[in-house]
Amino acid sequence: MALIEASDQEKIRELFKELDGEVTITYFTQRESPLLIPGHECQFCKETRELLEEVASLSEKIHLQVKDFYRDEAEARQRQIERIPAFLLEGKARGRLRFFGIPAGYEFSTLIEDIRRLSRGETALSPQTQQQLQSLQQDLHIQVFVTPTCPYCPRMALLAHALAMASERVTADVVEISEFVDLAQRYRVQGVPKTVINDQLEILGAVPETRLMQQIMQTFAPEAAQSSQASQSQR
Repeated sequence: MALIEASDQEKIRELFKELDGEVTITYFTQRESPLLIPGHECQFCKETRELLEEVASLSEKIHLQVKDFYRDEAEARQRQIERIPAFLLEGKARGRLRFFGIPAGYEFSTLIEDIRRLSRGETALSPQTQQQLQSLQQDLHIQVFVTPTCPYCPRMALLAHALAMASERVTADVVEISEFVDLAQRYRVQGVPKTVINDQLEILGAVPETRLMQQIMQTFAPEAAQSSQASQSQR
């Protein structure tokens, strides 16, 4: 039984006709086994793979690569994949876009829009944001904690992934937090979306692009932020 309803598959297939370049999904999972090893269970690995297979089948420009988290440990470590299910999206992007957990519910729309943007090289970011990203002098690791039932989460998830598309200094993760209790406890996630950047900056809720970049620049590039504010005040 398909996870994506036939009517929705047809709508997505039509949307994917507009894809330009190739998009690769590299999925890290574990092979199915009747023997469960404590600490190695992956509750949604099977469903996530089935969902990604169905999405990839809707366009010849989408390629799915499946990796075993334990057998391909070196590659997982190189790509900084520390938990599963997890997958990377690669296309016309400078940075890294990753998902941890199954992209279900509202986050399914994030996956579909990410594919469209990666194929076409579209970020929808303002020129000011792109200029600010170019002025960054350090790498950013953005984690957006979401749940499938949160209608506001895709907005923040797509914004984070757009920043990663535009800058090689940005790695943006969308994390389905209910699957990873340890992260929920570590980052004290009591509501979503919650965004954490470099374990220093925490942002609650879905904020506009300008506000997110303002906080990023003030925290990680204060001199550039002050210079920008000064130039604007002189106009």
